[in-house]
Amino acid sequence: MARRLDLRLRVALAFAAFGAVVACLMALSLYLATHDLGIRLIDETLSAELDDFFARRERNPHSLPPRTVTLHGYITSTNESNRDLPDYLAHLTPGRHDLVVGASTYRVAVAYRDELNYYFLYDTSLQHRREERFLLLVAISILAIVLISAVGGFWLVGGVIAPVTELARRVKDRSPDLWSLRLADAFAQDEVGELAHAFDLHLARLRAFMERERAFTADLSHELRTSLAVILGATEILMSDESLSDKQRLRVARVERAARDMAEMGSALLLMAREERSMALEEQSQVAEVVTEAVEKHRFLLKNKPIQLNVRVDSVLLLPVDRGLLFIAIANLIRNAFAYTDNGEIHILLEGAILTIRDTGRGLRSRQADALLPRHLTQHEGAGIGLTLVKRICERFGWKFSLDGQEGIGTTARILFTV
Repeated sequence: MARRLDLRLRVALAFAAFGAVVACLMALSLYLATHDLGIRLIDETLSAELDDFFARRERNPHSLPPRTVTLHGYITSTNESNRDLPDYLAHLTPGRHDLVVGASTYRVAVAYRDELNYYFLYDTSLQHRREERFLLLVAISILAIVLISAVGGFWLVGGVIAPVTELARRVKDRSPDLWSLRLADAFAQDEVGELAHAFDLHLARLRAFMERERAFTADLSHELRTSLAVILGATEILMSDESLSDKQRLRVARVERAARDMAEMGSALLLMAREERSMALEEQSQVAEVVTEAVEKHRFLLKNKPIQLNVRVDSVLLLPVDRGLLFIAIANLIRNAFAYTDNGEIHILLEGAILTIRDTGRGLRSRQADALLPRHLTQHEGAGIGLTLVKRICERFGWKFSLDGQEGIGTTARILFTV
């Protein structure tokens, strides 16, 4: 979608369009009035010439019609053939007519009196040239009015929207630490002041919500870490008990893995909940090491399964991200591939900046790719919040995540890392 024009420019264009419409309407009205006035003056001149010629004919029946540069006439008898009358006049009826002859234009007055036809022609070519010059002058005036309206609108709106621009700048540049300062105090008690007051109310509610969320996450983190520390301590003590059978040790080991996974997941969720975006730039994480660690950590899921695992990490890719978040994203995909593949092959390939995890497992049923949509929508069976969290982590760092597959054939997950 194209970026909308700046407000000042839009107002300037509106002023220019309004000025153009008004100028065009005024110019059209002026032109029609001028043209009508010219025609009326010519008709009055023709009427005066006809009356004067009729008066002279009464005094001298042999008087000839006028022959000047702008006016000349013809007299014909209704009972005789008139060879001197031009063909373009023969079909005219009594009254006023506009006539074009070659490059010349005429206003013609035709009158019938005493069985004689009178044709008086007034050359309007000069009048038309004047009207053309007038139209050119009007066009130049309209263009000047449009430019003046645009410049004037651009200049005027700068002062009008200056408070709105300042309010937008203050809201945009304000950090959470400064939300306690009131915006309305810097503006007059007008519409912009009311808008600033509304922003103050909204920011106050938002600040209170963030403080409650920060306190909640801090308390939750403390309680979870305490409980998990107790669980991990208990599992460590149990694992050191030599009286446990192998089956019991497997169960304790499973509890330990679940507790560690929960601790990692909780840390990732708390990191994702932070507002600061710079925390991921404080360290460099090697993707190949993370992939290898995730494979070894979840290799137990492949136990007793006829699966050929192919891992190839021939890239030394460093990313300025939190290693815990990177591990969560990669480990979730590897765990899903290991858990939902009963036989066949699993290929894990890190080539360049692309990580591909392809399996021949259960695949995806129709529309199961909706797991990549927000968490409140349908999720991948058995994935919990895993795939949703992978998607959120990828979006956080600008990576491209795709998931494709068919039921009974397998699934392909791919992450394109961007630095």
